[in-house]
Amino acid sequence: MKSSARGRKDRVAGEAAACHGERGCNGELKVYMSTNLTPAPAPAAVAAAAAPAANVAGVAPWRTPLELTVLGAIWGGSFLFMRVAAADFGPLPLVEARLALGALTLLPLLWAARAQFSVALWLRIAGIAAINSVIPFALFAWGAERAPAGIGAISNAMTVMFTALVAFLFYGEQIGPRRLIGLVAGFVGVAILASGRIAGASVWPAALAGTAAALLYGIGINLVRRYLTGYPAGAVAAANLVSGSVLLAPLAIYTWPHHAIAAASWVSAVLLGVLCTGIAFVFYYRLIARVGAPRTSTVTYLIPLFGVIWAWLILGEPLTLSMGLAGALILAGVAISQQREARRAAKR
Repeated sequence: MKSSARGRKDRVAGEAAACHGERGCNGELKVYMSTNLTPAPAPAAVAAAAAPAANVAGVAPWRTPLELTVLGAIWGGSFLFMRVAAADFGPLPLVEARLALGALTLLPLLWAARAQFSVALWLRIAGIAAINSVIPFALFAWGAERAPAGIGAISNAMTVMFTALVAFLFYGEQIGPRRLIGLVAGFVGVAILASGRIAGASVWPAALAGTAAALLYGIGINLVRRYLTGYPAGAVAAANLVSGSVLLAPLAIYTWPHHAIAAASWVSAVLLGVLCTGIAFVFYYRLIARVGAPRTSTVTYLIPLFGVIWAWLILGEPLTLSMGLAGALILAGVAISQQREARRAAKR
């Protein structure tokens, strides 16, 4: 009985971690969002994800699609905000602002569960935070200085496939033919994305930085699933942001710009931290509890779409042929790799 329950819990946690995304990611059940803290559920969220139907009663049928769309728009907007603010702040100060503001937003969740956080747990979270938040956020911000926002948004979609690849290589999980096909499609998409040029300039440095960030999200998701389960997801997400902010603070202070930072960049940094890294988690966590991880994971397809749309509408950045082809291949790979999980969830 205990073995069966534990296996069920691991499957649900795996599905939640595959969603993502400011990875977290977002959002954050994994506990952090990718794009983002990609979250990983606490026991209450696991139970809700395993039987979401009970939570749907009385909810208007339009509400869940609307909230998924809003969440995708928020996380897609994170790449726009990085694009606007990165040049003024620089990558490390911008990431410090993002982590600190996100931590302040979620601090009440951490305070409520503070008794569960030992020194050993804080050290564990700090190590994972470096992999799962600090470095990926910095890579995306660095790329945002050098290429349109859509490049980062598209490469971020590789998080789902990297999560499966890391689980296969280091933790013995089955990858299966569908996931293998999805990985190949995704890597071909990244190659096409990196080969593109915008206004005559190559975008491959930003594309590779975004892909490396997605890989780190994939590693971080697996670490959280194995070493941070059993704790309140919101509190762990907040602790991740607090730890990341403390770790990065010396470098951020050292590289803090000496020039005046434009108001638009300050607004973008605040929205990136409070909205995209803090409030978005609340949306994501609530959706996981109400409709389950597999359905919530469809937000993965909306993030690149909104990332490109916001950059086009607000910044006038173009959607090139290479970006379109790469995005189609990467999202097709995500869809193929998730088909098996979706069928298994439907049978349950």
